[in-house]
Amino acid sequence: MDYLTQSEENYIKAIYYLQKVLDKPVGTNDLASRMDTKASSVTDMVKRLSEKSLIIYEKYKGCELTETGEGAALKTIRKHRLWETFLVEKLNFGWEEVHEIAEQLEHIQSVKLTNRLDEFLDFPKFDPHGDPIPDQNGAFVLREETYKLIDLEVDVPAIVIGVADNSASFLKYLDKHGIQLGITVKVKDRFEFDHSTEVLLNGKELNLSAEASSKITVQVK
Repeated sequence: MDYLTQSEENYIKAIYYLQKVLDKPVGTNDLASRMDTKASSVTDMVKRLSEKSLIIYEKYKGCELTETGEGAALKTIRKHRLWETFLVEKLNFGWEEVHEIAEQLEHIQSVKLTNRLDEFLDFPKFDPHGDPIPDQNGAFVLREETYKLIDLEVDVPAIVIGVADNSASFLKYLDKHGIQLGITVKVKDRFEFDHSTEVLLNGKELNLSAEASSKITVQVK
């Protein structure tokens, strides 16, 4: 594969995420929104990625990653999540601090460094936010029977295994309420008025908004 610029890697990663969310070809407007740029800029990049056989683009339908493009996206995601893990586990960064730093480090091109980092961390399967880390072949572990906290049945004990929002503001919100990966949580009640959720967390009752509980991933114990 030809060398990819940082911008190209960012676009490929964005297309990968959008494909998962939309479950269909990614439109120019969706990509422009994700990348926070103009549609004209997206059109130029889509042409470049298509010329490098990283995506297949059809006018009025959108674009999809080729096998080569998906492999490139997973390599960038692998580096990002390994660096996040390193920053939290070895340098004592908070999980709310590492996303922006990893955004810079993910563009390091050395495969040898990435593999050494993976080995140094003892081949972690999940990053500090609960997201799976692809191995050097692009394979990753998929958890079974996961739920959003907002969908968990009442009085069923579960473990927090991930978050769907890596923003510093949301992670700080979770920290303030003592919500971390691995903690046991149980839904005690739901309120029809605002769809908020009352949960039991380490013996303490806490009321979470619908937005917050929809961004917390759990697995039944």
